[in-house]
Amino acid sequence: MSDQDVDKSRRRFLTAATSVVGAIGVTGVAVPFVFSMNPSAKALAAGAPVEADFSKLEPGQMMVVEWRKKPVMIVRRTEKNLQDLTSLESSLADIDSKQSNQPDYALNKHRSIKPEYLVMVGICTHLGCSPKHRPEVAPEDLGKEWLGGFFCPCHGSRFDLAGRVYSGVPAPTNMDIPKYKFLSDTSILIGEDEGAAA
Repeated sequence: MSDQDVDKSRRRFLTAATSVVGAIGVTGVAVPFVFSMNPSAKALAAGAPVEADFSKLEPGQMMVVEWRKKPVMIVRRTEKNLQDLTSLESSLADIDSKQSNQPDYALNKHRSIKPEYLVMVGICTHLGCSPKHRPEVAPEDLGKEWLGGFFCPCHGSRFDLAGRVYSGVPAPTNMDIPKYKFLSDTSILIGEDEGAAA
């Protein structure tokens, strides 16, 4: 074997070894870079649908669940609450929710899939404050016409127990209804309905 043959085989070995080490290095750099393009677990969790169990919710009560860093109110309305929704219509700005944000299945007077349960983003449509659930009838501070609903303490906007805004208040539209679906008689999935995730 001549010196020239030894140099060629050594050169081939060094070229192959360098190529292998280079490929490992490129893979070591590329894999974290590619994974960095995927959303973090925290980001995925922030927008992921949220399951809510409301089995302990009594008629007239409300619970709050966090979804996408927003409060989602789940209210179990009484039969009287549902009857009152019709009697309030002359006081409301957008009775049919035509200028409001909700899925098609919430385009009804109770703004929900099942009339008994209201599922609503608990943020005032004026400047983003969180309205307070005020289920009592005719409290002194809200007047004798008040039949229960939501009152925003920031600027005085009022909403009925379907989240429909009263006329003459700062809030321009009804409160938002997120996409949701019932998983059972006592649980829902917020952020997803029979279509795609919201």
